[in-house]
Amino acid sequence: KRIGTIVGWVFLGIIAVIGLALLFGFGIMWLWNWLMPDLFGLMTINYWQAVGIFVLAKILFGFSNGDSSSGSKKKKSKNSCRPMEHRSFKNDFSQWKHYEKFWKDEGEKAYKEYVDRTRQEE
Repeated sequence: KRIGTIVGWVFLGIIAVIGLALLFGFGIMWLWNWLMPDLFGLMTINYWQAVGIFVLAKILFGFSNGDSSSGSKKKKSKNSCRPMEHRSFKNDFSQWKHYEKFWKDEGEKAYKEYVDRTRQEE
């Protein structure tokens, strides 16, 4: 009876995987064919193309479940933002409202000087 139970669970698992593959394939195909042709003028796709898009997305974006709290903790890299650097970047980014005025006042002149210098160096 134990071997029969194990075979049953394996068979049920195989059926579940096939069902999920069908579900994801048809779901992606339906969403693509509903949205992409109207929004971006792209052509419609068939089931196997939808499965291919799903596999490609999994390859490109990873096979993780997206829950970063489970599993091992990721080690912080040396290049991660420190609070002071982050604050400095945020302050610098907020100054972009002055960009158009700067470009009109100084940017065009500075760019022309740069082009003249690079032409002289050639």
